[in-house]
Amino acid sequence: MGMQNAAHIVWDWNGTLFHDNDAIIGATNAAFAELGLAPITMEQYRALYCVPVPKFYERLMGRLPTDAEWEVMDATFHRYYAAERARCGLTEGVVELLAEWRSAGRSQSLLSMYGHEELVPLVRGFGIETHFIRVDGRTGPSGGSKAEHMVRHLEALAGVVSPGRTVVIGDAADDAVAASHVGARAVLYTGGSHSRASLEAVGVPVVDTLEEAVVEAARLAA
Repeated sequence: MGMQNAAHIVWDWNGTLFHDNDAIIGATNAAFAELGLAPITMEQYRALYCVPVPKFYERLMGRLPTDAEWEVMDATFHRYYAAERARCGLTEGVVELLAEWRSAGRSQSLLSMYGHEELVPLVRGFGIETHFIRVDGRTGPSGGSKAEHMVRHLEALAGVVSPGRTVVIGDAADDAVAASHVGARAVLYTGGSHSRASLEAVGVPVVDTLEEAVVEAARLAA
């Protein structure tokens, strides 16, 4: 049986494989401070977060940030995050889950909205790069939707991966939107950027652990 007939997982990075919630909320509040906005809690973040990111800021500010404000907030966020991410690690059980999926003869790849040049050495540093048949981070400006990146990701895997046997595992509603955009399925994980309530509103399976996510992915891709 060819690889294209096997189940394939497209993993999200931030908030899914990489447990960086503390760095994310710290960087968000650092960005808010640049505009004199009050800090928010992780619970508020998970309840309100959405993409594109300027819309998330609109929910908190009552208006969209101006282009100048967005540039300041975005630069501050990434500067703070780059400094804080070193304190973060992989989500519990990730190494074993990736190895088990691969050893079963199934494929997996990684697609993130984190910048490609920063993502690749980070993944390599955790020693998990060899588990993926492709690793793609964002190229171009930040703040967009994941759907267009998903199209390019699967186009690059054409002939190897079938969208109909592909399941996206992520922590945000945008992961499910991106999956639907290319004819794939999605499983959403509650340990990252969204609350369970906001994820359940999307209408795809929602799980509390990545182990459950992999089990569900295998079922959906069968």
